[in-house]
Amino acid sequence: MAKLLYNLGKWAVDHKKSIFGTTIGLIIVLGILAGTLGPRFNEEMSIPGSESVKAMTIIDKEFSSGQDSSGAQTQIIFKAPKNQTLTSTSVNQRITKALNTIKKNKAVASVATPLQLKNLTQDQKIGYAVVTFKDKAPDVSSSAKDMIIDTVKKIRDAGIQAELSGDIDFSKSSSGSTEAIGIIVALIILSITFLSFLVGIIPILTSVFGLGISLLLILLGSRVIDMPSVSLTLAAMLGLAVGIDYSLFILNRFRKQLAQGHSVREAIAIANGTSGSAVVFAGITVIIAMVGLCVVNIPFLTIMGLGAALSVLFAVLIAVMFVPAVLAMLGNKIGPDRKNSFLQLLTFSRKRKPNTNKESNAWGRFVTKRPLLKALFGIVILVVVSLPLGHMHLGLPDDSQQPKDSTTRKAYDLFTEAYGEGYHSNLAIVMETTKETTHPKQAVSELQDTLSQLNHVQMVNPAVPNKTGNDYMISVMPKTGPNDTKTNDLVKTIRDKAKSLEKANHVKIMVTGQTAVSIDLTNSLNKAIPLFASIIVGLAFILLVIVFRSILVPLKAVLGFVLSLTASLGFIVFVIQDGHLTKLFNVSTTGPILNFLPIFLIGILFGLAMDYEVFLVSRIREEYVHKGNARKAILTGIKDSGGVVTAAALIMISVFVGFMLTPDVMIKSMGMAFTFGVFFDAFIVRMTIVPAVMTLMGNAAWYLPKWLDKILPNLDIEGESIMHNVENKSHLN
Repeated sequence: MAKLLYNLGKWAVDHKKSIFGTTIGLIIVLGILAGTLGPRFNEEMSIPGSESVKAMTIIDKEFSSGQDSSGAQTQIIFKAPKNQTLTSTSVNQRITKALNTIKKNKAVASVATPLQLKNLTQDQKIGYAVVTFKDKAPDVSSSAKDMIIDTVKKIRDAGIQAELSGDIDFSKSSSGSTEAIGIIVALIILSITFLSFLVGIIPILTSVFGLGISLLLILLGSRVIDMPSVSLTLAAMLGLAVGIDYSLFILNRFRKQLAQGHSVREAIAIANGTSGSAVVFAGITVIIAMVGLCVVNIPFLTIMGLGAALSVLFAVLIAVMFVPAVLAMLGNKIGPDRKNSFLQLLTFSRKRKPNTNKESNAWGRFVTKRPLLKALFGIVILVVVSLPLGHMHLGLPDDSQQPKDSTTRKAYDLFTEAYGEGYHSNLAIVMETTKETTHPKQAVSELQDTLSQLNHVQMVNPAVPNKTGNDYMISVMPKTGPNDTKTNDLVKTIRDKAKSLEKANHVKIMVTGQTAVSIDLTNSLNKAIPLFASIIVGLAFILLVIVFRSILVPLKAVLGFVLSLTASLGFIVFVIQDGHLTKLFNVSTTGPILNFLPIFLIGILFGLAMDYEVFLVSRIREEYVHKGNARKAILTGIKDSGGVVTAAALIMISVFVGFMLTPDVMIKSMGMAFTFGVFFDAFIVRMTIVPAVMTLMGNAAWYLPKWLDKILPNLDIEGESIMHNVENKSHLN
């Protein structure tokens, strides 16, 4: 691999203009296509074949109220001013006028008023209208959304509270500005690290090219494949972070080779063959983790994983092809690595006395002195942070977790005030008759009686038959909200009770509704996590054994990842679910942890953890192979690679923090998990526990049975063959 990338680096230098022009041209073409066609995301998150989805399909087919039901729906909930009701003449006239304005819009199929729907509260203070659009939510135009917002604003100006809820998102996200903050922080870190704004901006600009290509492809892909919009956010989050890191590693090695007197062309080739090999391996590890989501067999997760893998793939391609071309165009303007650069200070490298401690720095000496104490200290910290994981509750965030000043959150609170918390967790019970069903009405009656007697049920509506009378639907309102554990228990109880009723009456009973869909999704994800984790960790362990020619080093890497994972999940539970430090992180309301967050965190954090493991330990192994002294190899590895790993981690954290600052609770929780996951793994595990444990293991860390060594392929990640050839050439010259 090293020789291939070494030659690829030289080729990139010789064809720098073609590579640069082709990359720019590709982005322009994809940009025009994406801008012309536009995205079409599908926000449905469910599991095809699950009971809740099957029942939902029956409802759509057998109980559809007509063609209007196929379009997106928005609820406008009203609350009358003090001392008035929604039936007061002035209030009713103002609402009716506004709804008539909405009804005239070409994008609207129908409008149902609160009086028509008969949903006014007993005191007639609160009620809601339903606006049905002709198109589904992704296809509703911006002008139609703006019309709804402007109309609602006029209602508010009249002193009537009006809030929006439903299929369409009317919130104005500020994620773009917060993401920009993360990029600016990354630029500052890079500029300080290299004491150069030009050098600092290169990794960011080059990563943006790769990210742009992958995101445009995802936007185009949304036209032909069902995917949620969060796929774009995940791909952007991961692609930007690893793209900056990968470019940074190659740039850093290039400057070191320049400092050693190599020509620009040779320095680029060596950097591509050595650091580029580590980049390719690290990228493959992340891609394996993301593609591994296919084994979960949940379509929307598979698509999200493939989108993230695509962003990593282009980050790697940009790093080993586009970055060398850019370096060739800039040449010596970038300049060699400076001896007093901030990169050394990131791991406390400083020159104490002339000709002493050249092979180590302060952090390396600190960690390797009394290593057992340092290792235990790091492990104890992570274990303590992991403790809240024991009571983690998973689910899909609802509007109650939106910012308190958002219209969706205010609408949620109004619905709760009017109809109770259970309004948001309505369940639909579908009963199908069979050829053996003799008394369908009796079966329906028994089902209704059973449902009415259950705990935590607020209301059971009369059964509604379909046109043929073969199927029945019963709407059930729980007393608790969608993410309350009592609601989860209620769904389980209904399904357990249904089994006996099915046998006695020869019918099929299914529970559905958005709450039931979320519960089924969460349960499936919980079952899939062990399989997914086993496959990812197993494959990565094998790859690390091949790379490091060791058994204990990969084992230590995997166990370190487990500590990072549990600590990051524990911290998320501590903040998002338990409600600690909410003001610091601007968390509006506590709630469950995003149900697919753990499985994504496993894949992404494992890939990133292995990145740092490879970049740090490959340098340690390179030194150990050359000199055979385990402790000195650790000191040299920390001195040479510790700074760039630290800088890379800070950059990745700054990018993830940008996403963590967004108001959207789903993106916020993902950004927070990745931020603290990287922090725990890079600074506590890789920079502290790993060197401490390796110091304790000594030479045994590199033990590999001879029979295994003979059959394992040599990937030459450290670029030993390249450096050997380069040294021979220099001797001949």
